[in-house]
Amino acid sequence: MTQVGKDTLGTRSTLTVDGKDYAYYSFEKAAEKIGDVSKLPFSLKVLLENMLRFEDGGFTVSTDDAQAIADWQKDPKTGKEIQYRPARVLLQDFTGVPCVVDLAAMRDAISKLGGDTAKINPQVPVNLVIDHSVMVDEFGHPKAFEKNVELEYARNAERYDFLKWGSKSFENFSAVPPGTGICHQVNLEYIGKGVWNSEGPDGVTVAYPDTCVGTDSHTTMINGLGVLGWGVGGIEAEAAMLGQPISMLIPEVVGFKLTGAMAEGVTATDLVLTCVQMLREVGVVGRFVEFYGEGVANLTLADRATIANMAPEYGATCGFFGIDDKTLEYMRLTGRDEETIALVEAYSKAQGMWFTPENEPVFTKTLDLDLSKVVPSLAGPKRPQDRVALPEVDELFNTDLKSIYSKDAPLRVDVQGKDHDVGDGDVVIAAITSCTNTSNPDVLIAAGLVAKKAREKGLAPKPWVKTSLAPGSQVVTDYLVKSGLQDDLDAMGFDLVGYGCTTCIGNSGPLAPPISKAINGNDIVAASVLSGNRNFEGRVSPDVRANFLASPPLVVAYSILGTVTKDITETPLGQDQDGNDVMLADVWPTNEEIAQHRAANIDRQMFESRYADVYKGDEHWQAIKVEASDTYRWNPTSTYVASPPFFEDMEMEPAPVTDITDAKPLAILGDSTTTDHISPAGSIKEDSPAGEYLKSHQVSKSDFNSYGSRRGNHEVMMRGTFANIRIKNEMVPGTEGGITTYKGEQMPIYDAAMKHKADGTPLVVVAGKEYGTGSSRDWAAKGTILLGVRAVIVESFERIHRSNLIGMGVLPLQFKDGDTRQSLGLGADDTFTIKGLADLTPGQDVEVEVTHEDGSKATFTALCRIDTANEMEYYRNGGILHYVLRKLAAS
Repeated sequence: MTQVGKDTLGTRSTLTVDGKDYAYYSFEKAAEKIGDVSKLPFSLKVLLENMLRFEDGGFTVSTDDAQAIADWQKDPKTGKEIQYRPARVLLQDFTGVPCVVDLAAMRDAISKLGGDTAKINPQVPVNLVIDHSVMVDEFGHPKAFEKNVELEYARNAERYDFLKWGSKSFENFSAVPPGTGICHQVNLEYIGKGVWNSEGPDGVTVAYPDTCVGTDSHTTMINGLGVLGWGVGGIEAEAAMLGQPISMLIPEVVGFKLTGAMAEGVTATDLVLTCVQMLREVGVVGRFVEFYGEGVANLTLADRATIANMAPEYGATCGFFGIDDKTLEYMRLTGRDEETIALVEAYSKAQGMWFTPENEPVFTKTLDLDLSKVVPSLAGPKRPQDRVALPEVDELFNTDLKSIYSKDAPLRVDVQGKDHDVGDGDVVIAAITSCTNTSNPDVLIAAGLVAKKAREKGLAPKPWVKTSLAPGSQVVTDYLVKSGLQDDLDAMGFDLVGYGCTTCIGNSGPLAPPISKAINGNDIVAASVLSGNRNFEGRVSPDVRANFLASPPLVVAYSILGTVTKDITETPLGQDQDGNDVMLADVWPTNEEIAQHRAANIDRQMFESRYADVYKGDEHWQAIKVEASDTYRWNPTSTYVASPPFFEDMEMEPAPVTDITDAKPLAILGDSTTTDHISPAGSIKEDSPAGEYLKSHQVSKSDFNSYGSRRGNHEVMMRGTFANIRIKNEMVPGTEGGITTYKGEQMPIYDAAMKHKADGTPLVVVAGKEYGTGSSRDWAAKGTILLGVRAVIVESFERIHRSNLIGMGVLPLQFKDGDTRQSLGLGADDTFTIKGLADLTPGQDVEVEVTHEDGSKATFTALCRIDTANEMEYYRNGGILHYVLRKLAAS
């Protein structure tokens, strides 16, 4: 999307690169009117350029917006509201399917309202990468990848038909087929440009910073390439696709200064886990983080991308790195054309956005890290910010076993039909997976070298460990094969299982039945070690309760040791052929070995070859035959794709907002309730409401697939809302799973919600701190509204989920003045009335009246977390899609 504004400040200029002229919006010219902007963080310069390019006299963007960003240097705090338009949108299939479902439903709805279906088309480039559906059913043998692909297509035929229809029926919409890679790695290696350019309304090519939003929280990875990007809910992404700006406040920017260089044997994974811990302690939710200092120059581009990737884990909107020679080197290696690379360099230097180690912008606050102080680490057993130094992992598990898992001592039991036992702390899953680490050649080469050295000494993973390798792109396979390290990984059980997220998002597949039976029949606290970014309860596997994030080489090492109850730095991994102890240090590669393998085995041709025809797909994708059409022909028998009820009975004028009266609580939850707790992505239990629904539609248990794969069907997803197996509803003490009460009777949350809906009773959800942390999961908000929840009252929200709730017409309220659910004595039998909503304004105090079971009343004041005027318009319309639909129909 290029310039559509007036350029009142007169900043439009010409940049000539290799004989070609580009129009651009000059900061140097802007400084003549709004003052010097040289000390702005690079990430805010990207926002400033957006304001200059889209300035339209105040209809959506005014010169005051540009002035406010410039003035940020004087008072670097959260500022005024701005309307930001990213250059493009990135989707993955779990969140992409409901996006396309909504767009298809909007075409139906606009037709009913008398509008033109052609108006429901993306106005900016949209790339959807199918990466979330492959599961680790087969592993540890040469045919694992082939078998898993066949199963993936068999399970997801309806979804893939639908996505291919979308790629043919919507303009500006491209689908990257299954088996290509993870969306963030494809974005980093292929889609991202650093500087975007496109033809403006006047026929002139305009150059501007590459920016994106994505429906996956780890969209932030692209910030390692100097591209400003972050995760949004699917609802907000759909609005951005349709030309709506993203309403946001000028953010605070936390500067993270890096000095020194990492020590021998320390990996980028260790570094990012350290950064996550440090930034969580500072508190950066809703803020930008920007990395600077001489230590940045000592990081590879892949290292930077690893740090940027985990911004959701440290809570920031993004973790930004500037553009420098390392950026250009990476773009050249990964096959970007020389014209693009030259433009990136010229534009960045012309705009004062070229990174140099000595540059120190103004920041809201700063912290620093000496890279030489980073030590090998894991994070767990439940949260990515809970870093633990490698020698202390066993102590953490053994000491905290009782307090965390209500056990006095580790338990071991025999595995029926197996020649071993399994016990508390045993590693039953060892997975090299996820966008965070498989984008980084150094840690994957290190994993291959650990496998090679261990293999040479006769070591092997323990028989109870499920091993897997799921790279983020096909290029990874190319360099592992060329180096010979894939043979060593195969020999250690780390055969290729697929190109996708797999274990990191809960697609770990089943454990061997005897092991699963032993774990569940004896309440064993089994462990997983994965190179992922998330280890929330119930996410990785329903059989595994202690989950540790680790670098890929440590994943291989723990598969050999087989337990987290022993110190891996001092306990032998095993014995070699001569009976000598083999220690971790004996198989750990040197930094020089890793660098030599990288230099010898990775080249530009690999990337050019793999991405030459990226949208073509394999024979399975090519065999899908669909035709484009204005509207989608919904299959009423489908349990994967269904027309959602969001626009039923919708009229051109929204109904007036009224108070929420006599609402009952559906759930009262603790701190760190994640979007996984609210809307799980993993397996569907047979006796759950979703499982019962599927069985009633003649779907066998073996074909249930996952919640994530069924996000195109609201009937499944609303039944799965708050159905995580580890969620704890304080309304029903002592229980675990999606249970609540209705008039004193315990039942599944879905069943109770439907009874309340039949009674005409609105619902609320009450919770503690960090509500909605984790994935940018739009169904966590969609399911909430479909269950009849009108308001969510918590101590604090994570950024994306708060936005998603508003986007679905749910009121987000935040306790004030130290109030909590405990201090106010809120319980299952209370009734809530929320007053003054007819005249609600952003950031307003709201009175909540609580009627207790004995008839006594109490009131407390909550803060309305609708933060901007645009968000208020969305809320008054019943959601952002309703707002956009009415606007498009009216035009």
